[in-house]
Amino acid sequence: MSAAGSTDAPLSPLVEAAARGELPSWAAAGNKRRAHMGRVAALMREWAQALGLPPRDVTRWTATGWLHDVLREADPDELRPHVPLLFRPLPGKLLHGPAAAVRLKDEMDGEMCEAIQYHTLGSPRFGRLGRALYLADFLEPGRTFDPEYTESLRARMPGDLDAIFREVVRLRWTHITGKGGTAHPETQALYEQVESEES
Repeated sequence: MSAAGSTDAPLSPLVEAAARGELPSWAAAGNKRRAHMGRVAALMREWAQALGLPPRDVTRWTATGWLHDVLREADPDELRPHVPLLFRPLPGKLLHGPAAAVRLKDEMDGEMCEAIQYHTLGSPRFGRLGRALYLADFLEPGRTFDPEYTESLRARMPGDLDAIFREVVRLRWTHITGKGGTAHPETQALYEQVESEES
């Protein structure tokens, strides 16, 4: 997992504001999307506090939850030229994470950017923050996918974070490949990492 993470440097005003639910003026997210972002941020805050993280990291985790979908409703054709080449072939609905990471790179640390950049694909370099965002985005209570199952996973968080992470990665992998889809190389690398953790 990534060693990049929190430092003692002051958090940017944008991050501090995001942790309070105040999004930047350039955000492209309607009310329904913002409600989802708020639920993800609430889980991130809850889990960070339950893990006993210092207040600075609680702020980082909460802000990451709020900002992960900050460009979700932007025009993909406008985002595509601004994302790294690795991500340009992605379907339009998956460009918002890489695009947001590019937009936010001067406002937040590398671990936060990586979590946002890869929150839809997953990454074998995820640290605890990246794993938590990946799970919060999937498990937030507004999702309609198998509510009883996802509630049972939320009830085990954050104490079983790594085990639940492996379970969700496998579930999502099966969903992609079971439909005959082709997984992004990062997603495949994450799946292989998860399988190796169990062996």
